[in-house]
Amino acid sequence: MAVARYSLAPPPETTEPLFTAASVLAPPLSVLSFPLSRRLKPCNFCFSPQPSRTSLLQVNSKPNESEAIPLADTFAGFKQLLLPVIDRNPYLTDGTKQATSTTAALAKKYGAEITVVVIDEKERETLPEHETQLASIRWHLSEGGFQEFKLLERLGEGNKPTAIIGEVADEMNMDLVVMSMETIHSKHVDANLLAEFIPCPVLLLPL
Repeated sequence: MAVARYSLAPPPETTEPLFTAASVLAPPLSVLSFPLSRRLKPCNFCFSPQPSRTSLLQVNSKPNESEAIPLADTFAGFKQLLLPVIDRNPYLTDGTKQATSTTAALAKKYGAEITVVVIDEKERETLPEHETQLASIRWHLSEGGFQEFKLLERLGEGNKPTAIIGEVADEMNMDLVVMSMETIHSKHVDANLLAEFIPCPVLLLPL
């Protein structure tokens, strides 16, 4: 497993906030999946157990003021964020770009660290545009205002992406996994296995 740490020059200063408590509640942040062993502290949301070990927190697209603060406090507790990249597009698909920018915004707003895990069933030598993809990831994280992150590469292992994500999240004690629903729609990740393999909350971003 390859591990790297990247540090980039900071982008130009801006006076506009990248992330606000209110924007946390608005789309695309709409579904949080939580293992029952790591439930949130009580807040003003409907939290209903599902038949599996995972529960879903539905976030309203038009929150009222009383709802904004509890969810902002929830994200403030996540200090280790995992961004899985399961994407053959060297310039990243829209779903991967969305997950990358969201992860960067959360990390910058709440002082968290980002770990990116690039997953592909093929060996590195058979992916001619792999370096281009890594450059795209670095660029999008930098554009989101986050200049430093850890990079893991899990290539050609033959394991299911969901199992690899769960293994990395467990070994590195991740607090939150951020993914686009695109990974599920494209069949890269089996939604039914999320609760089985991933030991921490999962933030699924709708397309």
